[in-house]
Amino acid sequence: MTGERERVEQYALLWGLVGIVLVLSALPLARLVWEGVAPGGRLSADALTRVLASETTWTATRHSLVTAFGGTALAVVIGTVVALAVSLTDIRGRNGFVFCFVAPLLLAPQVVALAWLTMFGPSSTLLKVAGIAPPLGARNPLYSPEGIILVLGVQYAPLVFLTLRAGLRSMPQELIEAARAGGARPLTVLRTVVLPLMTPPLLAGVALCFVSCLGNFGIPALLGIPGNYLVLPTLIYQRLAGLGPDALSEVAVLSIVIGVIALAGIVLQDWLLRRRDYRTTSPTATARAFELGRWRVPLQAALWTLAGFVLIVPLTSLVLTALVPALGVPLTWASATLDNFRFVLFEHAAARRAFRNSFAMSASAAVLIVAVAIPLAYFLVWRRNRALRMLNFLAEIPYALPGVVLAIAAILVFLKPLPVLGVSLYNTIWIILFCYLGRFLVLGLRPVVSGYHQLDRTLEEAAQVTGARLLRRLRTIIAPLVAPAATAGALLIFLTAFNELTVSALLWSTDSETLGVVFFSFQQGGDSTYASALGALTVLVSFSLMLATVLFAGKLPRGVLPWHD
Repeated sequence: MTGERERVEQYALLWGLVGIVLVLSALPLARLVWEGVAPGGRLSADALTRVLASETTWTATRHSLVTAFGGTALAVVIGTVVALAVSLTDIRGRNGFVFCFVAPLLLAPQVVALAWLTMFGPSSTLLKVAGIAPPLGARNPLYSPEGIILVLGVQYAPLVFLTLRAGLRSMPQELIEAARAGGARPLTVLRTVVLPLMTPPLLAGVALCFVSCLGNFGIPALLGIPGNYLVLPTLIYQRLAGLGPDALSEVAVLSIVIGVIALAGIVLQDWLLRRRDYRTTSPTATARAFELGRWRVPLQAALWTLAGFVLIVPLTSLVLTALVPALGVPLTWASATLDNFRFVLFEHAAARRAFRNSFAMSASAAVLIVAVAIPLAYFLVWRRNRALRMLNFLAEIPYALPGVVLAIAAILVFLKPLPVLGVSLYNTIWIILFCYLGRFLVLGLRPVVSGYHQLDRTLEEAAQVTGARLLRRLRTIIAPLVAPAATAGALLIFLTAFNELTVSALLWSTDSETLGVVFFSFQQGGDSTYASALGALTVLVSFSLMLATVLFAGKLPRGVLPWHD
């Protein structure tokens, strides 16, 4: 009888989790595809023909590919070099550097873009302080495809770094030691042993970076729209903002186009990996770090210079811009002011609402996702089968695809009132929360899965033998044991959702503004000093939370916190 109740409880919980994943992932994407081929519920190729016959579509597609490939190439070069230097050599101050290098990935892309914008041009407060500002009328070089590629490369180089560093940690270190014992020089070991074995994680990083660059909205919006350099996400934004729901069929087709390109990149990665066998034995030893000798100080100086270039200098420029009364005014002791911070914190109603909304939705998404991730990871790790692998794949799709795809899909699902309930989520804050849950589910799931892999099942099995059913075991034994990993996942979700713009830019309505939306509105309206102040405040919140995790980082599986080595 007890065993029968256990099976019923397991099946009920599993099917509930399957339903949640299907609603968050499969349903919106299926609705998107249906709208593309059957607008209004009737099979028709009109929308597809109009979109594919438009020169604007192919221009935006070409721009998307140029910036995505360019940003990916730059990110791969930077991320690979840094991963090899950090993982294989005896440099000092590793944790501090990793924190600074990875930090841009956890900051809002639009804030990173503005920080870089404030570094250049005749209105740059930083250049005015240094006395090297270009003359009035000079064009900011970042308003260009090259500028977009530069900032995308800096933003997503940590993705390549993280995937490659994870691969270097799991590589059989005996192979490196054998090559060194045979007299191979470090560069020879790197070329003949390390890089060939790192092909899978490197390709994974390339694919993830390409999809991220392709779907990024904040950076092309700030750097491309002023110069009319449209990519697919910004084209979708303009179409939806200009025409509203009447353009849903066309933007659905545009979303499918960008989704197909992203999936093509992932499929290409999988095809390249299948062409060769990269399997190795499990590592049993830790390789000695390559001793740099007299080259250690120059390498450390180069790495910290890079950290200053990608993080410290841009953020310094952002803060300096927030301290002047108007863009272009030189910063002096007399002109310095905190009025911009006071305005966005206390006087601007939409900014105050945005702080409340972003905090509430980010925290809610973090809590709800962790509540789903703990039982879902139980089945994925300890009840493996083909159906559960497919469920894991479905959970990852909304994060793997560009955010604009999920946003348009959510609009299509919730534009009309929900059946039976008669409630519409369109033009409410709840549609944004729905997208956060679908898009960031995998961010909460991965750390919890890592936590399960570290657990000894003895306690759980002992409780099962004594008659404790699954829900009780999850609540009293498993959840406390994976709590540190779950907390890290919740923090990753909060940081990512708190700064999110791509989804909310298409879904926000009056009284449901997020920080990303208000920031973008300030910048588009020419209020760069207000945008800089708001961006500096979000950076402060993000850094405070990241630094707070150092207190319990030692209790987490290695690699769960991206900013802690």
